[in-house]
Amino acid sequence: MTAIQPVAAPGTAPRPARARPPRGGARRRLLGALAVVVALAWLFPVYWMVNSAFFPTAQLQRSEPNFLPFGGSLANFRTVLADPTFAASMRTSLAVTLLTVAVALVVAFVAAVAVSRFRFRGRKGFVLTVLVVQMIPAEGLFISQYRMLDGWDLVNSVLGLGVVYVAAVLPFTIWMLRGFADGVPVELEEAAMVDGLTRTGAFFRVTLPLLAPGLVASGVYGFLQAWNEYTLALVVMTDPDRRTLPLWLQGLIEGNKAVDWGVVMAGATLVALPVIAFFLLVQHRMSSGLVSGAVKG
Repeated sequence: MTAIQPVAAPGTAPRPARARPPRGGARRRLLGALAVVVALAWLFPVYWMVNSAFFPTAQLQRSEPNFLPFGGSLANFRTVLADPTFAASMRTSLAVTLLTVAVALVVAFVAAVAVSRFRFRGRKGFVLTVLVVQMIPAEGLFISQYRMLDGWDLVNSVLGLGVVYVAAVLPFTIWMLRGFADGVPVELEEAAMVDGLTRTGAFFRVTLPLLAPGLVASGVYGFLQAWNEYTLALVVMTDPDRRTLPLWLQGLIEGNKAVDWGVVMAGATLVALPVIAFFLLVQHRMSSGLVSGAVKG
């Protein structure tokens, strides 16, 4: 049987169906506007730092602020780049940061895979130890760390500061990579082994590509922590010629009785540029790694 369709009366046009407004439309617009306001409030200090780097201190201290860099110059950037201590601090920061990221990723990757894939005695205790170490305040370890490095003749050295940084970022890096390793089903490795691959071959050809986004994310965390860290570097790098960039920037403020804020803002901008460039590079690689892992899975 077929349903009987209602017939409209002669001379009357059928009424068009009313389009229902999407549910939650006003709420989404409100949340979107709030997100834009929060983003602008977060970006404004960064914009103000970059904008102030183009003006001399006398102009920055006027009662009327300059919200646009019109009429500015690159004199502050030239002053920073002409400072030989800036180049030395840049080399020190790059060496310490790259050493920290490389060592932390290798050690954390091996530890995270072992905790995720194998069941061994003391596994829960190891995970609990990682969490407890992460909760210890860094300030409580300064004296012991300095005495340890001083006994090894590693004070004022890239290797000594790198050792301290690796110890600082390693617990959280292990915890982060463990979550990524747990998200990769072990059945993928077993299926690859059924197809003829060894356990090592299955791990490197199947599991490792799927863990690439986690390695990139952990590398970003380690890079940011090592690049921007100040207090540990202040304790370990007591020689003014072996300072990292945060210490150099602080010395730029303390070294002058009348602070040249234009030069300080230019220095802060140059310090932030490698972080921004690294993040932009890694963001693209992270996206490609996620797509590659989805296809191979």
